[in-house]
Amino acid sequence: MSLLTATSAAVQLGGRTVLHGIDFAIDPGEIVTIVGPNGSGKTTFLRLLVGALQAASGTVARQPGLAIGYVPQRLAVDGTMPMTVERFLNLPVRRDRTAIAETVALTGLEGMEHRQLTALSGGQFQRALLARALLGKPDLLVLDEPTQGLDQQGEAEFYSLLETIRQDMGCAVLLVSHDLHVVMRASDRVICLNGHICCQGAPTVVSEAPEYRALFGLGSQGALALYRHDHDHAHDHAHGHNHDHGHNHDHSHLETSPDA
Repeated sequence: MSLLTATSAAVQLGGRTVLHGIDFAIDPGEIVTIVGPNGSGKTTFLRLLVGALQAASGTVARQPGLAIGYVPQRLAVDGTMPMTVERFLNLPVRRDRTAIAETVALTGLEGMEHRQLTALSGGQFQRALLARALLGKPDLLVLDEPTQGLDQQGEAEFYSLLETIRQDMGCAVLLVSHDLHVVMRASDRVICLNGHICCQGAPTVVSEAPEYRALFGLGSQGALALYRHDHDHAHDHAHGHNHDHGHNHDHSHLETSPDA
């Protein structure tokens, strides 16, 4: 059973339709990445799915009791406010010490518990946001451009961490990303969004789609050539991954929207 499902959903903001015809579902343990140009409605898409926005038409159904962990695109912290990593993880209520220790270890924050948030690097701060989201033991982890501002190594390490979390916790992962080359190695399924879902499917299939290349101004090679060069030599199956997390998705076909 899917964790959540959107059917013919639309969102209006300020009297303007910013998303329409959204048909989407995510299954337990699946990693799905949303890509699209600036202004395509990616953050609105996430807010619709988690319930922060209501659909103007259509429906969004969530599995009863669904636990969602959310990592925002950015979080402003006043530089004059004392706030350690440990204190941040204990907001709004004190958490179990064992749970915090396990989450700190999982996200690579060991030894940083007593550091001020404002003293963390960009990558460390994102891991702190991630750790806080994981403390709720989510069934679905939602991230809005979590690697924005990180260098290429930081991006790769963060996405590797997401795979570890998927394996260890069994949660599904839904994220927005602008890192096209990393998306291709980190996802089970890629969705191209531009006010509606233009196309979706396995990374290797989507990267060859005219709708995908048109969105990002790519030629006949583009991200696919980079993906093949960086990663295809290490895998010989459709997803480019050999996940052993108990679900069986087949997104080797391309799904396109009639609006594409």
